[in-house]
Amino acid sequence: MVTLIVATTSDPASINPATALLAMPGWIAGPILPPDIKSFSNKQTRVIQHDRSILKEDDLDLRWEEATGEVIDEVIFLSRHTAVSNRPALTVHPIGVLHLKDGESPPQGGKPGWAALPNPRIGPWFRLLKKMAEAHGLVPEFEVFVV
Repeated sequence: MVTLIVATTSDPASINPATALLAMPGWIAGPILPPDIKSFSNKQTRVIQHDRSILKEDDLDLRWEEATGEVIDEVIFLSRHTAVSNRPALTVHPIGVLHLKDGESPPQGGKPGWAALPNPRIGPWFRLLKKMAEAHGLVPEFEVFVV
């Protein structure tokens, strides 16, 4: 199982966790995906980093497979999310825009009427996120939820 983690240097909510992850031992530089996406590998995990918005990046798993021959089992995006309440929030959620119909233009990218299947690890990730937020005194200032 190969996991692809996608980060962008244009979003602190993306680059800060990616920087912390890449500071852990075992990472080596990987191939550069066209046009200029850097990558790193550690066991069965790959991190790709670029300076564009990750909201407009489609088919990164297929692009990775084409460039490397590795099949990606899951893609995780590290990104900022704006809560409907406009309160600071920490979220874990599958990607997609099911609420839009064909022909409507998603403001943050994606395909209208489509969403990825939820990863079975979302539940455990959410429980860990909630536990860490409470341990660091971020609750109740931050909402912690699954979308």
